[in-house]
Amino acid sequence: MSDLEESGFINHPHTSAGRMPTDKGYRVYVDSLMELEHLNKIDQRKIKHSFDQPFSEAEELLTLTSKLLSSITNQIACVLYPSLETGILEKIQLVPISSTRLLVVVSIKSGLVKTITLEYNTEFEEGKILSVQQLLNERLSGLSFSEIRATFPERFRDVDQKEKPVMTLFLDSVDKIFFDTKKEDKLFLSGTRNLIKQPEFETPGRIQSVIELIEEKEVIVHILEQSSEGKGGEVSVSIGREIPSMKMEDYSVITKEYKFGESVGTLGIVGPKRMEYAKIIAIVDYVSTILTDYFTHR
Repeated sequence: MSDLEESGFINHPHTSAGRMPTDKGYRVYVDSLMELEHLNKIDQRKIKHSFDQPFSEAEELLTLTSKLLSSITNQIACVLYPSLETGILEKIQLVPISSTRLLVVVSIKSGLVKTITLEYNTEFEEGKILSVQQLLNERLSGLSFSEIRATFPERFRDVDQKEKPVMTLFLDSVDKIFFDTKKEDKLFLSGTRNLIKQPEFETPGRIQSVIELIEEKEVIVHILEQSSEGKGGEVSVSIGREIPSMKMEDYSVITKEYKFGESVGTLGIVGPKRMEYAKIIAIVDYVSTILTDYFTHR
């Protein structure tokens, strides 16, 4: 034991405490000692049954996914809405909702839909709006959001004078329309109570730290994105100080990407460093596969 402590694999926080694995110790366990588990048939059936129903909106499905992950793992579950940056535009619909407001409905080929309202000072004839809608679809359909933002002005340099006022409205709003939704608004999170029940977080100070973490959603979003980046669709495990945030040094994060057509989202688990890594890795991997399969064949 003293050799392990000297090598930095375990530590002795204080005299009355037993020895505990360090981040380095947990890393060695996950990378070299842990035996990967196959998800048991009961959990497989529970997960498959949860997805065996129609969902009217992607948000409804992702909310269910976060609750399902949380209930099976007894940890905090996070599901991040797919990024629209790589999504391919299918069509744009323009719907006048008042004399000064225009609803823009942007449909992505994966099935995602983004809506945004534009305000304008000049009244536009309905015929001009329909004409611009047709032109937008002719020149933008099949492009990604990032391609549209980069090339929008040059694609519409030759716009007819009668359509120019409406098109100018779009030119001024292109970054707003074709920019990814704020990620913190698309984070589905469940199971805060599960974490508070863990022995590590029973003291008032630790409970407060959990609450602060949950309130700062952008921290979790950043961690989910960073942890899965460059993993090639594999499950990612980040432990304690490996996570790029001081707020997370008492936690471990297990994540995997899922696919929604051309778009990619992330789901994962946040819990104490002593979590059941083999079991939770198997659950995260399986749920990601089932979710991707659902979006592929829906």
